[in-house]
Order: sequence, then C-alpha cells, then structure tokens
Amino acid sequence: MNLFRTKTVAQLLDSAKKTQLTRSLTALDLILMGVGVIVGTGIFVFTGIGAAKIAGPALMLSFVLSGIACAFAALAYAELASMVPVSGSAYTYAYSALGEIVAWIVGWSLVLEYTVGAAAIASGWSSYVVTVIDSLGFTLPKAFTAVPADGGLINMPSILLVLFLTGVLYRGMRESAKFNRVLVIIKLCAVFVFIFCAAPYVNTANWTPFMPFGWAGVFKGASFAFFAYIGFDMVANSSEETRNPARDLPIGILGCLFVVTVLYIIVTGIMTGVLPYPELDTGAPVAHVLDVLGFKFGAAVVGTGVVFGLTSVVLVLFYSQTRLFYSMGRDGLLPKVFHKVHPKFHTPHIITVLTGIVICTITGFVKLEVLAELVNIGTLFAFVAASLGVLVLRITQPDLPRTFRCPAPYIIAPLSVISCGFLMYSLESFTWKCFLAWAVLGMIIYAVYGYKHSDLNRVDS
Repeated sequence: MNLFRTKTVAQLLDSAKKTQLTRSLTALDLILMGVGVIVGTGIFVFTGIGAAKIAGPALMLSFVLSGIACAFAALAYAELASMVPVSGSAYTYAYSALGEIVAWIVGWSLVLEYTVGAAAIASGWSSYVVTVIDSLGFTLPKAFTAVPADGGLINMPSILLVLFLTGVLYRGMRESAKFNRVLVIIKLCAVFVFIFCAAPYVNTANWTPFMPFGWAGVFKGASFAFFAYIGFDMVANSSEETRNPARDLPIGILGCLFVVTVLYIIVTGIMTGVLPYPELDTGAPVAHVLDVLGFKFGAAVVGTGVVFGLTSVVLVLFYSQTRLFYSMGRDGLLPKVFHKVHPKFHTPHIITVLTGIVICTITGFVKLEVLAELVNIGTLFAFVAASLGVLVLRITQPDLPRTFRCPAPYIIAPLSVISCGFLMYSLESFTWKCFLAWAVLGMIIYAVYGYKHSDLNRVDS
C-alpha cells in the first residue's frame, strides 16, 4: 500500500481548471470572509476577561505576540495558496507535499474545525438570541430552545439559523459573499461605534502598571488569544471561486489577519485606558465600558455585534466544510456525489444540503461544551501540516512558480510548527483522547473506502 502517494501540483491545477464553480470573489471578499469568521465573541468577550484576569493592559502586547505566531502559519498558507490555488486548504496542500494518508488525516481533522465549530457557534447564537428575546418580555419554551441534556427537546433557533444559511449557500457563492459583506460591515460598525464613543475618554494612567501579571501573564494571554485568531485558513477554501487566486488569496489571508490584529489591539487599549483593568471582569466588556461612560446603548451595540458576528462565523465555517468535502469527493476519498455541482447555481448543492443536515442535528440535539474544544486541536494540526508542506515543496520542487514567497521559510515554517505544537501540547488530555479517537475513526473510513476509491489508486492500478 502506497499511503504516502502524492498528487503533483500540475495534477491539482488541472483539476481546478475543470471546476464547475463560479469565479466571482475578489481580494476584498476574501478579506471580509476572514474578518467575518475571526471577529466574533473574542473581541466582545475575551478582551475584557483577558485584561482583568490574565495580562492587564499588556493584553495589547499579548495580541501582538499572538498575531506574530499566527503570521508564521499565515505566511505558509499564503505561499501554498499562491502556488496551489485549489479548494481544500491544508488538505490539498498536504496532498501535494506530504502524501495521501496525511492529507486524509488533515481533511478529517478539519471537519472538527468546520462542522463541529459551526454547530457550536450556532448554539451560542441561539443562546444569545433567546436571552435577548427574554429581555424584551417574551419567554420561549425551554423545550424548543435547549438540547435534551439541558432539559429541552430541541434547540430550534440554532436549527433555523443553519437552515437559512443552507439556503444562502445553496443559491451561490456570489449571493453568499454579498450576504457576508453585509454581516461583516454591521459587525465592524458595532466595533467602530465603541471606538468612536470610548476613545476620547482614555486615561493613560490606567495603563499603569502595564504588566501587573508580569511576562508570564503576557505569554499566557498570547496563548489564549491565539484561538481568537483562528479562521484565516478558511480563506484558502475559496480558491476555485476567486477571480485571480494566485494574487488574491495571499492578500486575503494576510490582509484579514492584519485587520483583525489592529482591531484587537485598539479595542483592548481603549478598554484598559477607560477603566482600570480589574473592572473589566465581565462577559460583556464593550457594553460595560459604554454604560460606565453614560452611553446606555452599549448593550444594543454588543447585541448587534454578537448576533451578526456569530451569523457570519457560522456562514464561513459552513461554506468551508462544503468546499473541503467538494475537494475530497473530487479526489475519490469520499463518494463522488460530494463533488456534484448544481447546473444552475454552480454550487456543490448535494453536499451543502447534507452538511446542513449534519450541523442541524448536532446543534439541535447535542451538548457542545466538550466537543467545541476539539475545534482548536483540529485547526492546529492543519497549521502544522501546512507549515511542513512549505518546507517539503521548497526542497522537492524549488522551481515551482510562486507568486507569493514566504520570507525565510526555513525559519518561519519551523517557528509555526513549534508554536502550534506547543499550543496542541497545552490542551487538556481529554481533548487529546477525543482527537485520537476521531483520527482512528477516520483511518477506518480511509482503509474501508478512501484508499480503494482514490483517483491515485486507479492511476496506480
């Protein structure tokens, strides 16, 4: 068995040329897609708790360090995306550099990030919407707003959200991109309202002491903040729907990371400048700061940001999963039905519907607190594979055209592997056990179906 057989970059590019998807996305769409999935509860929740309990005002420095760590992986993704502009993200990159078995494990791990992540975020969206409705004096029956483990029958609001997004993605990427633009613009407006209202009240005396928890707090804050950045890798899944992928994908990947890093630093600086950091120990620090300053619409600002922010996160996660399955179906590792495209809308409609059903089932009936932790480890594993892929292709195929070249790859890629590996090591042992069990299940599926039906298996035979 040749488990480490690879697809050449030429083979991958040839398959992309035959794509039936519509190339409609611009570099701006890609940046907004990345911002849409990264800017979520992190900026509205973590910034306050992180400053109060972990790093103090030096959380700004934590975001700088975490942004640099993410940039290592982002630079690797940018180079790979420029030379292999094919849907599938880290799965496709691993296929060309590390071999089929590694690609399968990466793709199988990304299911945790995309499908489980979408279900978890949809559940959080539901909880927030139910709370808002209750505050308006309308109480929804718990039987239809909670999963069985929490005393209900079904989480209907989260199911309705996923069904709506299924329809949006079914209709086409152009429509989905327009919808995402609206969501992201509204979310960013909520952030800018906070910046505009609170910035004049910054008192630099509140930044003293700057590092009340020392460097240990700064590094701990960076470790936590890293997970607030996860999402830029999903931009690479839009390769076959981007007008000029070799140019636009690196711009989208690095551009969204830059925008988000700047926003995190500004918001953290304003929060800790307006109020002493111990007073930010709240689940809604943005609303709290605005309320203290006398802006009573603070809750509305946060509510708008959270509702629209989480909607865009679910949309991009859902989209990324369908394009990953689309690529795996084309390669034969999953049934070819996953690769079928709607003749009118030019979307992988069958897998879009199937993925929607799976996400609905998980978010509607399963308690997600434990499963949500698996999102991080699956993503980090993909980051490690992509970083190693850059090194392998630089050595084995140094003359391949690269419109974007990762600077100092023999330094950047190892730093990415080390930083991501350290974060994986720091995760709970239970998370590792679940991840290994998931990997074993994936290997069984590959052994029973994937290896035999792989396009490369037919070529070898």
